[in-house]
Amino acid sequence: MAAATQSGPFRIVHTICSHDCPDSCAVLVTVNSDGRAIKVQGDPSHPVTQGFLCGKVAKYLDRVYSPQRILHPLRRRPGIPKGPLGENGKTGRELDAFEQITWDEALTAIASRLQQIATTYGPESILPYSYAGTIGLLGYGSMDRRFFHRLGASQLDRTICAEAGGQAFKLVYGKKLGTPNEEFPKSRLIIAWGANIHGTNVHLWPFVEEARRNGARLIVIDPYRTRTAALADWHISIRPGTDAALALGLMHVILRDGLEDRAYIDEMTHGFAPLAERVREYTPERVAFWTGLTPAEIEQLAREYATTTPAALRMNYGVQRSENGGTAVRAIAMLPALTGAWRHPGGGAQLSMSGAFQWNSAAIERPELMLASPLGRPARIVNMSRLGHALTELGTQPEDGPGNNPRVHALFVYNSNPAAIAPNLNDVRRGMLRPDLFTVVHEQFLTDTTDYADFVLPATTFLEHTDIQGAYGHYFVQQSNQAIAPVGESRSNVWLFAQLAERCGFDQDCFHDTPDEMIRQALNLDATGHSQNPGMEHITPESLAAQGHIPLRFPAGQQRPFVTGPVPTPTGKIEFYSEALAAEGKDPLPAFIPPTESRLSPAAARFPLEFLPRKADNYMNSTFANLDGHRKMEAATNHRLEIHFTDAAARNIHDGDPVRIWNDRGTLHLTALISEKVTPGVVASRLDWAKLTPGGQNVNTLTSERLTDIGQAATFYSTLVEVASIKAS
Repeated sequence: MAAATQSGPFRIVHTICSHDCPDSCAVLVTVNSDGRAIKVQGDPSHPVTQGFLCGKVAKYLDRVYSPQRILHPLRRRPGIPKGPLGENGKTGRELDAFEQITWDEALTAIASRLQQIATTYGPESILPYSYAGTIGLLGYGSMDRRFFHRLGASQLDRTICAEAGGQAFKLVYGKKLGTPNEEFPKSRLIIAWGANIHGTNVHLWPFVEEARRNGARLIVIDPYRTRTAALADWHISIRPGTDAALALGLMHVILRDGLEDRAYIDEMTHGFAPLAERVREYTPERVAFWTGLTPAEIEQLAREYATTTPAALRMNYGVQRSENGGTAVRAIAMLPALTGAWRHPGGGAQLSMSGAFQWNSAAIERPELMLASPLGRPARIVNMSRLGHALTELGTQPEDGPGNNPRVHALFVYNSNPAAIAPNLNDVRRGMLRPDLFTVVHEQFLTDTTDYADFVLPATTFLEHTDIQGAYGHYFVQQSNQAIAPVGESRSNVWLFAQLAERCGFDQDCFHDTPDEMIRQALNLDATGHSQNPGMEHITPESLAAQGHIPLRFPAGQQRPFVTGPVPTPTGKIEFYSEALAAEGKDPLPAFIPPTESRLSPAAARFPLEFLPRKADNYMNSTFANLDGHRKMEAATNHRLEIHFTDAAARNIHDGDPVRIWNDRGTLHLTALISEKVTPGVVASRLDWAKLTPGGQNVNTLTSERLTDIGQAATFYSTLVEVASIKAS
């Protein structure tokens, strides 16, 4: 599909959905003669998008043209305190807190304040906070990185979503690669482990269904009965945070019964002997105690997986959001290496394929600019999964201060909504309420986070700017062309940070680069205009603009990963025994350690229920949550606490009762929904904007800032609570 085609009075423009999803869909936008988008549809020429969009993006024009869009720069009115501007499902007071100003006024004031803070407290007192509100390469991290590097601001460790699993997978394989979607129809067994394919990876689903028509079985391992689990041949309802134990138990049975692929192990792996010794202790009986499964179920799953060829594992990032989540991903990722599943078309595993896209990231992020900052060195790193700590505790010790671990005095938020999505929400809010904290938010809507902002700046959607993108669920390089003019005065991340750089007096030429120039830099062009990035040598900016999407090109015989070596690990082999962990003095082999907050821990004496703060099927984290059409699709579970009837009966809770759910971090008021989608001992509720939830609190009121074993990421799914009926109390 070319960048744009003309059809009478209409243009059809090729764009890419840049929301945080493995599918990275090719989207065709129909634009009328007035320049207004009137239709969005999936590109039928894209082998993964296949002409359809998910329910979230199919209604995307409701978002683009929503009357709630921020259309102009806003400044908090004098005397209006920071804090929630809507609650109990009601909004509308937000605009009363702000006054409309010009872009020039906003940029000049923000640049001046940032420079003042940098001079007074040191530039590291400025903290950028962003994540994957857009995963377009330029929107996610380009001019913004340049600006904050040159300013000397603290660096953000972007761990909140995928770092534990990503690092864990690379410890085994060296790179995040996986079985292509297009090969799943060849599978005879598909295991979705913590992967709600039908809800959050819907463009893999047609390939799964094709495999099932060909005779494949679908097994889902998930503590919650998701859309995908409800459609599976076998749903295995594992207890939260025990995935590593189950994976090790499967290995025990496979090795005990001689079902491993010894030829593949000998050729491709490192550390088999110590792994075999380690898993001897993970008997089905012992693993059953931890996971809530029966020994017979563990035996059956192990044999079915090891004896079915080809077998594919689709693992998703929910697995790694527990305290030992990195180890869980490592252990699960080892299974196809143990059985040799990678050898067979339609076999192997998939977590993320983003490692295949080797962009010239240094050229677009320019990390060397940190040396030109007032610091003259790389700035400190702040973990985004501990934002509450960063805003309330960091820099408060007697030895801290300007030039030496300063307190955060400026927060610049874009591509994220931390007042809804960050763990330990009460501490995050307490930090954002600080009168000495200067906060700027670049957004499309007045979110939970904008309620705490000094300035709110209008941001574009993916229809309103140009970008380039890979994917973590397929192997296509794609260009997203600007389909419409920015709505109102909304502006892209690239434009915003270039303007701020100019007002801060940064004179490096890179701050004048256009999006097209940065796309060329990301492609790393040679003298002939072709990309020098591995796998992209056949791509030019012109061919990409003309075609819209072009598949990566792998060397002959390497279209499927890990069939032959070498592997990009320290040993050149798939590592059961991690040399990198051993070098750090850590356990080089996977082992199951119960999370600090689980039914297996002492904390369960006070808080006996394991809590799943789930993502809504029809939102993207907190994105789309404010739109009426999307909220209607979530109406059955909005503000509900799903609880098994045995746990409800023990607490005299009935369906529809108002309930209080709490732990030491906070309290949430919801409505009970008696459900068999959760098992005894597990309760669940869904992420929403806090101000759209009764009491102005959401599920992250209850989650902690405890970090994962690998990757220092968030542990949303290691959370204990207690529940009581409000009627009863």
